[in-house]
Amino acid sequence: MGELSRTFKLATLWLLIGAAVFLGVQWWQAQQRQTRFSAEGGVVELRRAPDGHFHWPGQVNGVAVDFLVDTGATSTALPQWLADRAGLTVEGSITSSTANGTVRGGLARADVALQGGIRAERLRVTVLPALEAPLLGMDVLSRMHFSQRGGVLRFEPAGP
Repeated sequence: MGELSRTFKLATLWLLIGAAVFLGVQWWQAQQRQTRFSAEGGVVELRRAPDGHFHWPGQVNGVAVDFLVDTGATSTALPQWLADRAGLTVEGSITSSTANGTVRGGLARADVALQGGIRAERLRVTVLPALEAPLLGMDVLSRMHFSQRGGVLRFEPAGP
């Protein structure tokens, strides 16, 4: 009986240590995500993420998303799963050239809101079934002046 009690105590201790490590890593990752974005006085700065890309938090029709900033994309593109969750209605079809070749997708309209106060109402977006993450394209990015230096992508209002 004593051996079983000791084993149970050790297992409980290791589970608590594992849970503490897991929660610590989750907290650290959340802190890293928060420090990669800043907005002040109309200027938005994005810091390069560990994956080498710039991410801009926002919403599509009220659904929270983490956009991948893609200065090589002509238009904003959304995965099918996100379009479904945001309640988008596909209004037409499109053939799109991507880094992975030519793909067929749909066209829809969405309200896009980015942290830092940037909004695009009824933006025409491309919906691609096999896309993994939402891409923020030049249809939105070209509305601002932007520059990149030292792992920081800086956006400023375009002015009149």
